[in-house]
Amino acid sequence: MSLSTALSLGQTALELGLICSLTVLALFLSYSMLNVCDLSTDGCFTLGAAVGAVVAIAGHPFLSIPAAMLAGILSGFITAVLQTRMGIDSLLAGIIVNTALYSVNIGVMGGASLLNLNRTDTVYSLTKDLLKGTALEGKQVLLISLIAVALVVIFLTLFLNTRLGLAIRATGNNPDMVRSSSINPIFTTTVGLCVANAFTGLSGCLLAQSQKSADINIGTGMVTIALASLLIGGTFFGKGGICRRAIGVVIGSFIFRLVYTIALRFNMPAFMLKLVSSVIVILAISIPYLKKQWPMICRRFGWAQKGGSRSC
Repeated sequence: MSLSTALSLGQTALELGLICSLTVLALFLSYSMLNVCDLSTDGCFTLGAAVGAVVAIAGHPFLSIPAAMLAGILSGFITAVLQTRMGIDSLLAGIIVNTALYSVNIGVMGGASLLNLNRTDTVYSLTKDLLKGTALEGKQVLLISLIAVALVVIFLTLFLNTRLGLAIRATGNNPDMVRSSSINPIFTTTVGLCVANAFTGLSGCLLAQSQKSADINIGTGMVTIALASLLIGGTFFGKGGICRRAIGVVIGSFIFRLVYTIALRFNMPAFMLKLVSSVIVILAISIPYLKKQWPMICRRFGWAQKGGSRSC
């Protein structure tokens, strides 16, 4: 593999990793901070892509970003209402919303399963024109994605250290204690899910515009990808402040996409990529556990081989 090819693969993985890291940051807020496993991520991601594509096709590419985020907020609000007001388990609420969003997304896309943006101005195509003749020419996807991720990381760092943010974190740690402290866990859960799904909608919008298309299946498996990236980032940057951990999950998203890109480079069949995702999730979850259990495993292995005469 030549150096230019390696650099090209690295840039592709970095661009996709940055865009998808917005969804990972959403899961960081809902899963790690709020302790809610939101399974509506796949449908919300597609919703952001669909809304962003429709608004861009209507001639408002920059307006598509807040529109996609607003759609994500609505998705998060409905999920939160099902959990907090209707007594539905968080996992089941996510599944219900994700199922319903399939029909909603088809409706947003005008009954079509694919929207083509090849002849539509996007935030990337307009930025490309602005960067002509500069050192960043041709790097519009990387630039916009990096700006978006930096803003979200800064927002999360500041937000989760505010009074409301600390209440959200406390709700995830011990909702009973929060309730006894006169903090409404229904409100904190709703705010947390709305903010998280706004990031997911933004991620879907940016990916659709970078790929010049929005497909009804664009978000399929996104919750698995986000979970794997989150766990990879937690493995390397699991301790520290909010900013350090948020940067860690972004790096985890890049590592995951790099593995994906390498797998594609070696002509792995497309149907095997889901298996790759599952294997990465298994490794990301099991490695920290096996690391803690290693002394015991080593002693057992030594006992089995040495007849118990000495430990490993």
